[in-house]
Amino acid sequence: MDPADEEEGREKPPVIYTMENKPIVTCAGDQNLFTSLYPTLSQQLPREPMEWRRSYGRAPKMIHLESNFVQFKEELLPKEGNKALLTFPFLHIYWTECCDTEVYKTTVKDDITKWQNVLKAHSSMDWLIVVVESDAKKKNKTNILPRTSIVDKIRNDFCNKQSDRCVVLSDPLKDSSRSQESWNAFLTKLRTLLLMSFTKNLGKFEDDMRTLREKRTEPGWSFCEYFMVQEELAFVFEMLQQFEDALVQYDELDALFSQYVVNFGAGDGANWLTFFCQPVRSWNGLILRKPIDMEKRELIQNQEATLLDLRSYLFSRQCTLLIFLQRPWEVSQRALELLHNCVQELKLLEVSVPPGALDCWVFLSCLEVLQRIEGCCDRAQIDANVSHTVGLWSYATEKLKSLGYLCGLVSEKGPNSEDLNRTVDLLAGLGAERPETANASQSPYKKLKEALSSVEAFEKHYLDLSHATIEMYTNIGRIRSAKLVGKDLAEFYMRKKGPQKAEVYLQGALKTYLAEGWALLVTHTRKQLAECQKQLGQIENYLQTSSLLAGDNHLTEEERKRFCQEILDFANQQAENQGQKVILPMHSFAQLKTLHFDPPNAVVHVGGKLCIELTLLSQMPIPVQVDQVAIHVHFSIEKNNYRKTAEWLTKHKTSNGVISFPNEITGLPLSRNNLPALELCEMYERSPSDNSLNTAGIICKNTHMLLRRQESSTSLDVPSGVTLEDGAHVLKCNNLTLEPGDNKIIFNIQAKEPGTYTLRQLCTSVGKVQFVLLHIYPIVQYDVYSQEPQLKVEPMTESLLAGIPQKVKFTVTTGHYTMKSGDTLQLSNADAMPILYHPESKAVIYSNTRGKPEKISESSLRIQSSEKITSISLPVAPAYHVIEFELEVMYLPSATESAVEKENTTHKESHRRKKEKQKQDNCMATVDQKVTIDCPWSIYSTIIALTFCIPFNAKHSLLSAGKRKYVQVCVQNLSELCFQLSDYSLKNSAECTDLQLVPLNPASQQVVYSKQSIFFVWELKWTKELPLSLQCLFSVSFCPATSEEQSLTLKPFTYEFQVENFFTLYHVKTEIFPPLDAEYCKTGSLCSLEVSITRLVELSEVDRDEALTESDGYCTTKLMYEVVDNSSNWAVCGKSSGVISMPVAPRATHKVHMEVMPLFAGYLPFPDVRLFKYLPHHSAHSMQLDADSWIENDNLSVDKNVDEQADSSSIRSRGSLHSTASGEHKGLPMPRLQPFSPGQVFNSSTGMQILVIPSKDDHVLEVNVT
Repeated sequence: MDPADEEEGREKPPVIYTMENKPIVTCAGDQNLFTSLYPTLSQQLPREPMEWRRSYGRAPKMIHLESNFVQFKEELLPKEGNKALLTFPFLHIYWTECCDTEVYKTTVKDDITKWQNVLKAHSSMDWLIVVVESDAKKKNKTNILPRTSIVDKIRNDFCNKQSDRCVVLSDPLKDSSRSQESWNAFLTKLRTLLLMSFTKNLGKFEDDMRTLREKRTEPGWSFCEYFMVQEELAFVFEMLQQFEDALVQYDELDALFSQYVVNFGAGDGANWLTFFCQPVRSWNGLILRKPIDMEKRELIQNQEATLLDLRSYLFSRQCTLLIFLQRPWEVSQRALELLHNCVQELKLLEVSVPPGALDCWVFLSCLEVLQRIEGCCDRAQIDANVSHTVGLWSYATEKLKSLGYLCGLVSEKGPNSEDLNRTVDLLAGLGAERPETANASQSPYKKLKEALSSVEAFEKHYLDLSHATIEMYTNIGRIRSAKLVGKDLAEFYMRKKGPQKAEVYLQGALKTYLAEGWALLVTHTRKQLAECQKQLGQIENYLQTSSLLAGDNHLTEEERKRFCQEILDFANQQAENQGQKVILPMHSFAQLKTLHFDPPNAVVHVGGKLCIELTLLSQMPIPVQVDQVAIHVHFSIEKNNYRKTAEWLTKHKTSNGVISFPNEITGLPLSRNNLPALELCEMYERSPSDNSLNTAGIICKNTHMLLRRQESSTSLDVPSGVTLEDGAHVLKCNNLTLEPGDNKIIFNIQAKEPGTYTLRQLCTSVGKVQFVLLHIYPIVQYDVYSQEPQLKVEPMTESLLAGIPQKVKFTVTTGHYTMKSGDTLQLSNADAMPILYHPESKAVIYSNTRGKPEKISESSLRIQSSEKITSISLPVAPAYHVIEFELEVMYLPSATESAVEKENTTHKESHRRKKEKQKQDNCMATVDQKVTIDCPWSIYSTIIALTFCIPFNAKHSLLSAGKRKYVQVCVQNLSELCFQLSDYSLKNSAECTDLQLVPLNPASQQVVYSKQSIFFVWELKWTKELPLSLQCLFSVSFCPATSEEQSLTLKPFTYEFQVENFFTLYHVKTEIFPPLDAEYCKTGSLCSLEVSITRLVELSEVDRDEALTESDGYCTTKLMYEVVDNSSNWAVCGKSSGVISMPVAPRATHKVHMEVMPLFAGYLPFPDVRLFKYLPHHSAHSMQLDADSWIENDNLSVDKNVDEQADSSSIRSRGSLHSTASGEHKGLPMPRLQPFSPGQVFNSSTGMQILVIPSKDDHVLEVNVT
């Protein structure tokens, strides 16, 4: 390139190859060369992404690089202090295809030197030299040096320390692999250098911006200047298509400005905020159709912008970036917040705003945002995201309504001159329509201008907006918001004299507020509804709403009185004209609080009196004269209801007679009271720098529980057909004055017909207006009964004891029968239970008409007794009274025990077991004594059963000492009383003179305490042989130990028993000998055990059984012995039992030897030796078994726990059971064992002990102490 061409090229304007919103790269050197390579370069550069790593730990991002290539000029280089990044050249490239050394030396080298000197003068270090090699030039010039020599010269001359700043591009216009590799290397280097330049320059810019922001507390700091700096950074991010980072810059500016406004409102204002406090003169709304609103940007740059200008420009930039990020719904959300915040900020900054100007700005802004969103979304997306935009529709509707009211477009007569002047001023503030919307038929500007042009146009636009907003809210389920818009629409219709249209919206809103319990909203809506119903002439509905408002505490006292007076005026007017009665619900007029019965159990007999006291809470603000308060009662007779007694009815009634009714908030459902309590928590937000408190608030945790929407099917409307029940039973109270608050109303009732009376409805009449409580709940009833006379006899104590006088209470309930003179109770006498008469006995008469006994009178009791009948004269008493008196009775028991029981009788055995169990449980035996009573009111006799308990239990036992015999009688006191015993005796029923019973107890009186026993012992002495069985009768006199001296003689307690087979037949003696050459028994050593069995008497009738063998006058019997140690002190070695043949002769002795081993040291009791009769089994086909073998093989189950003190009948019975069991053993004929009766065998070794010393080898000493 010759110098002339260069001169001409310098004079041309700079060439801009791409759009302005791309990073600038300057191109110096051969411009024609670059022009030929530009298409390929611009296409290939953004194709591959690069990872951009930024400072401060920010996450790396992949970006596609694009550049705006311009011709290099010194004017493009930034001057000192210029912070503009949009015009900043991030990289400088020098292009050359020189391949001749002479040309390089004469031209190219000087040109590169000048280029670098200019860059150095402006401190620009981001440059690159590109050398393009072409094969065509190699062929034209044969004397050229190799390419590397030129590159080396350039690198040596300009890239000594930065050799990578010179790159080679080989044959860039050819389609070859070599050319492609060269392009890839070049593009990689270009992207890398661009990213390095971005990182370095942006980092420096951010540091400078941060420094500027930190100076915001200094005087003279300007927010507008800082705004331009940070927006420059946002522009750069936008150039790099990093829209999220660009949005963050605007959000930070938004937050910073908002904080300054809040601080200004708190009294801490910055000086620069005064620029934004200038009055608002233009309210043309947001401008969102331009990427950048240059007009408002210039105002901000020149510090001439108002608050609305700044907010409009800032939001327009945020909107543009959000659209780029494909987040249009966030635009609507942010727009709604912006509009509300601007209204508050204007108030905080005390900016002067003409009336209606802000409404115009909000309305235009809402529609502008909605149309901007519609422009970038299709209809399906918009319909699916109505929840994001409906807030803007609602806000626009609200502001249009405000403009309509302000400009007189809703008034009945239309706008006046003042309204027209205000409208003209508002339209003037809009200015001219913007060019970008001038051709649009439905632009926000045209809509607002048209809406304010006439009453009809306003109504059309307002109704369209309102209906659209209500439909959107309903579709997304926001019913409350829809009803709120409906209320505004109803207010509009009321202004336009269309109450019939307004009522629909008011009723819908009221239903929702009632369902959710919004008390204040309910009150406000009812006031509007009352006016609507009044204009429509709906008298009944208007009176009902007025009654609700008259009792509403959310209204002022004057308003409540006004609505109450409306009801009273209507009631008096209707009364004069004799019109039809109007029936209204009771809950709005008064509330039923409590109901009190007297008597409390609400039970009264026929002819009795009942009092009902109502507590009625009047909700009216003034006293109201009531013509009548009536209770409608339902009467019913249940099956057998007339037979119910007062006692039965009382058990099924409330005890105090007070019934409370649930509190109900007037006009609100009870479900609101059942909502969960508020769960609130505190919220504090502190500054991260100095931890100072910024904001404080309250958060509700359970909002989802409190703001739940009710089911749409729930009906809360007052039922339309309020009717009164027709019935003959009506309780009335006339001419009352209900004061505000609680009022007591008393109804007195004379009971007539028996049955159940249910209080169904409560009606209060005021003139021709009746307030009705349709259902009294909970259910309230009272009963009227006609009772039959009754007689009840019950003991005065917990249980009646036999043998001593006991008090019995007689209760006569007269019922409908009147006791006359001469009426008596005829009791049949029983020998076992005489009735004791005391002259001082009294009969008391009670009245039970009030549900509780009330003493009326008292009279002496007259009793006449004959041989069979005891007659008790009853005092005179009226119907439905109670007569009570006490008598003493005494049951005379004959507690005998039969001593002879039939053997093997199942009934006797079961009776014995039951008796033993009763004794073990220490329970008293009971006896029922029936008494027949004839009553004067009935032809039938009444049978009464009294249960008496026998206080004593007696048992006997036979004791032996060799041949000497003793009888012991145990008397056990099972009652709770203490008795004194005396005059005890034991007699033989047979009056045998050869038998003498010698008492061993002292003859003095003895006391037996509760649950204690006392023993009596006699020794039997006889002179000749006695019979096998002795019948004995024990008798003892008793009386209560705590009672005084009684004139009445008590019958003694007797106990009859028999003693059988009490003679001693055998004497058993046991001896234990230590081993030979040992003085004492030792543990673990075998000792010798000798059992000696001696016959004491000759042959008697007792011995004649199957075991007896008689041969030549010599009689023998078979006995079985058994050695048992139940305490496990001894180990029996060898056979522990056996069968012996014992001669039946006095002094006949049989000795048995065996070995035993002591297991413990100490004084050990002897093992037990048991003796049984061995009865063989008689069978023709029986196989004779060896007795010892049978016992050794353990084929017989022997009862090891035979009670030697048991009576003979039980022993015989137990023996028979053994024989039965043994006979069935394995199908073989088995012998039987029969135990001896108590006293027939005397063991003289019982209770004896022997000393056992421990073995010397034992390391552990075990001692048994007994």
